[in-house]
Amino acid sequence: MGLHRDDREFRHPGVSFLDYKQLDMDRVLTGLLPRLWWRGSSSVVIGSPNDVPVGEYAATILESTAWFQGFDPEITHRWVETCLLDLINRGRQGQAVAGLRPLHGFAYRYRVAKRSRPYGADEQLYWMIYHEPGGRGPRILGSLKQFFFAGIDARTGTPTPTAGNGVDVETQALINLSQVIHRKVTDREAKAAQGYPPMDPESARLLVDDVIRLLYHQELIPRSVLVDHLKILFAFHLARYHLRLMRLLPVRIAGGAAADPPCGFFLDVAGVPGTPPAALAERSARHWYARMPEFIQATFTVKKLDDLASHLVKIGKLHRPPTGVFAVPELLRLIGPSYRADRDRFAESRLPRVLEALQEPGQDLDPAIADLLDLGLDPFTTYIEIIASCRVAFHRKYLTGCLDALLLKNRPGAMIAQPRRGERRFVLDSRLLEVLLQLALLRPDAAGGLHTEPIRVDEFLALLRERYGLYIDQLPPGDGFSVTNLADQSALRANREAFVAKLRQIGFYNDLSDAYLTQTITPRYRLTSAGTSR
Repeated sequence: MGLHRDDREFRHPGVSFLDYKQLDMDRVLTGLLPRLWWRGSSSVVIGSPNDVPVGEYAATILESTAWFQGFDPEITHRWVETCLLDLINRGRQGQAVAGLRPLHGFAYRYRVAKRSRPYGADEQLYWMIYHEPGGRGPRILGSLKQFFFAGIDARTGTPTPTAGNGVDVETQALINLSQVIHRKVTDREAKAAQGYPPMDPESARLLVDDVIRLLYHQELIPRSVLVDHLKILFAFHLARYHLRLMRLLPVRIAGGAAADPPCGFFLDVAGVPGTPPAALAERSARHWYARMPEFIQATFTVKKLDDLASHLVKIGKLHRPPTGVFAVPELLRLIGPSYRADRDRFAESRLPRVLEALQEPGQDLDPAIADLLDLGLDPFTTYIEIIASCRVAFHRKYLTGCLDALLLKNRPGAMIAQPRRGERRFVLDSRLLEVLLQLALLRPDAAGGLHTEPIRVDEFLALLRERYGLYIDQLPPGDGFSVTNLADQSALRANREAFVAKLRQIGFYNDLSDAYLTQTITPRYRLTSAGTSR
């Protein structure tokens, strides 16, 4: 007999909206689109396609000559399959359509729900941006909506007369396709959304700042490339946010300092297993992934405090906040001494049920559980310790898969890699580096806008450390590292040389001098606050 549902319930949206599963950023972005359109709510799609084959999408285009003129059948089928559709098992047995690629806003209406699940990552992104502490969130959500729903009237949902201007061919195809079948597939707003502020406001501020900078390039970077950049950026920030939570939440529950602890990740730039920099990156990843059990127990604590808060509201001992939901800082106040008696009574009411579920008829209680009972802890702590000990292994498996997916393991834009039967290690994939470079090369100017400027390699390395906690030519303070020895210094030099080589490979760096302070990264695109230029 297993634990009761109330006892094993783990997820709390105040910590994260994610249902920790392996997710795909195409589907996460597709899930974000209706929230942009409906101001935070999801949508109920009416007439959603189900198991529509690739050929039917191609046939719809070929039959709609008023919207698609002069399309060749064979080329159209290959174009739809390659450029317009999000497929599961692409090119393998079991290939099926999950929906349209999120190149345009209304792509979400054509997703197949059972194959296109964002697992809460869309909510996490939306509310992180919305609750950005600087107040810029609603404006940036509006900018994202304007970008994704380009060529569509925001009030009527129909194409504007100038829909063909400033929109690439794939996006225009999706706009036309939605108009062809708009009578068959439409949607309405789902139940009203309810958002929680992020536990780490600094991560939300950084996410919004980076989205602003990336959208600054939308006149120069091809739309499909910019969408890929956004997916990489969103995945990076979601992963970084949850890695920081793994350190931050246990500290907050233990009553530690309110200041956010610094977090550092050492990245293997060359991406070659078995090298000294790879060994350092493996140590860094091992240290961060080892924090999962403590984070899982801390999340259980928050969830059970939320259950306690709901109980206290029912009996009139606590008032629900004006927002209608208890944020994590409000729940953590229940750990204080003034609520000890309430915590104990709450835990004492649940502990017998837990122990009964864990004890087989006619057998003794598991020795590990018996040892926890013998520690003499207070009832609430005992309750948390027992349910966490039963559920950590289960949740660790899914949390590991979710983090791997957000870090784009072994995929373009990855921040983590793992060879077959090898250890995970933090890496810096070329596409992630390119996105971070596009952001770093933009500087504020006196007019209140942004413009591109060259940046020295050492300045960029310092920016990666200070802004994101990404370490390349230095070891992070703590986070699995202590004193730097001679072997580490040699590995750091090799890692820096690999970093410069990667900059050269992706076209942002040309050797002008061997002098350290004249190694300069140059912008690929030149932008000014008054306009843009290539």
